[in-house]
Amino acid sequence: MLELHGPTRRRRAVALLASGAALTAALLGTASGAADAVPTTATVAGTTFRTKAAAPTIPVANVKAHLNQLQSIANANRGNRAHGRSGYKASLDYVKGKLDAAGFTTTVQQFSANGATGYNLIADWPGGDADHVVFAGSHLDSVSAGPGINDNGSGSAGVLEVALAVAREGYKPDKHLRFGWWGAEELGMVGSQNYVDRLSSADRSKIDAYLNFDMIGSPNPGYYVYGYDSGLQSLFENWFAAKNIATEVDHEGDGRSDHAPFQNVGIPVGGLFSGADYIKTDDQARKWGGTAGKAFDACYHRSCDTFANLDDKALGTNTDAIAGAVWALSGS
Repeated sequence: MLELHGPTRRRRAVALLASGAALTAALLGTASGAADAVPTTATVAGTTFRTKAAAPTIPVANVKAHLNQLQSIANANRGNRAHGRSGYKASLDYVKGKLDAAGFTTTVQQFSANGATGYNLIADWPGGDADHVVFAGSHLDSVSAGPGINDNGSGSAGVLEVALAVAREGYKPDKHLRFGWWGAEELGMVGSQNYVDRLSSADRSKIDAYLNFDMIGSPNPGYYVYGYDSGLQSLFENWFAAKNIATEVDHEGDGRSDHAPFQNVGIPVGGLFSGADYIKTDDQARKWGGTAGKAFDACYHRSCDTFANLDDKALGTNTDAIAGAVWALSGS
């Protein structure tokens, strides 16, 4: 996540009003079995839809295997995976290789920032209504100070494993599924802004929802839900409530991650966040466990943001929530 300084760093802005194109109501109901507590119905702009199949549970071991690979990549490339560095391109190549093998159609988009070439990776799952796109993404770059395993290897690995689950399940959604991994977020959402800028107005109108996942495995975690679109907010809140996990609305990420370029052109955005370098309160520790008076992620933007800087429960729970949202939003 992009770091800000001064008073803006701590602001808790009032959530932006949902646009007319936003999803307008919560998902209701839960499924049993492998897809524990996954919503199965949704009301979108006054029409009720039902998912065709329950989302699978995502093995956290699979997510951590990707993070172990990103750590190894950083270790082999001067300790980071930052924009313009060899570690970033190696990270992108790793993710692309997994997606290509699984049957996705992948596209690498180039851009320039700070005198270096940057890359976005876009992966489309064949099929689904191309006029109705459900899009999940995360930034893949780290800061230059460290390997960026929580920020944002965690979101990148979670989105990757959900995409791979789509392929393993042979999922045939009614809506078109797209996944993205953004470059140069740490320089100010450069990659995602470049992607959005290249979209025609017609293509923008086809994206029903963009879901962003920037830090989902913080070692002293919170469970934050983006509050920019009422329907997408409720989707995640209901998913967590079905698991008896309290949530709070996140505004720490206001304008600081890759949802912002999408939001700024009127695309409904949602997402999850497990906390950065600000301090967990006593009330939050009572709700979520962990340690009050300590940062959610004391290694935020530091060299110690390594494979050891993760909470497995938060990582697994948030990844399951990603899968639940992708399946629910793309169903019939």
